[in-house]
Amino acid sequence: MQQTALIFSLGFSLFILMDPIGNVPIYAALVKELPPKRQQVIIIRELLIALGVIIAFHFLGEALLALLGISTTTVRLAGGIILFIIALKLIFPKTKDTSLEFSDGGEPFIVPLAIPLVAGPSVLAAVMIYSGGDFSSWIVIGAIAVAWIASTIILIASPFLQKVLGKRTITAGEKLMGLILALIAVQMFLEGVQQFISQ
Repeated sequence: MQQTALIFSLGFSLFILMDPIGNVPIYAALVKELPPKRQQVIIIRELLIALGVIIAFHFLGEALLALLGISTTTVRLAGGIILFIIALKLIFPKTKDTSLEFSDGGEPFIVPLAIPLVAGPSVLAAVMIYSGGDFSSWIVIGAIAVAWIASTIILIASPFLQKVLGKRTITAGEKLMGLILALIAVQMFLEGVQQFISQ
């Protein structure tokens, strides 16, 4: 039961970092000229690519931390700071360009839908932080799966959500996610401080 709660807790933080709510306008804009069925195929394909990149980075990140000899305490302190900075960017976002076009008239592939919109630097950094923490590989992979499934459901519906919710509602939801992430970041930092003092 405790492991399940931990998976959903980590998964929720990764879900916020994937920022599917904030990415809805961009996804909708990039596939709007394509037939509805093709839109779904492209979105699912890009999300699967993003999932593969994130899982691969989970294993590479863990090996990298071991190679560098980075401690759990360092991971928690740095992770709290990084996640807090990302949370501030969600709460006080810059204007996102949703007018991206492809000069060759083709379809988006890998960039930007898979990378960096879903498997972005913040998600990859968080996965590496979790990999170097006290969490087992299965817990991290489970968290990735939870976040990815939730993000996939939202992004597959992005063309519809863009029309129904509108830009203001999506922006408000993104800021709420940023506030929750800030709380998670502070908690992680305090745990790192407590662990450092007890050493």
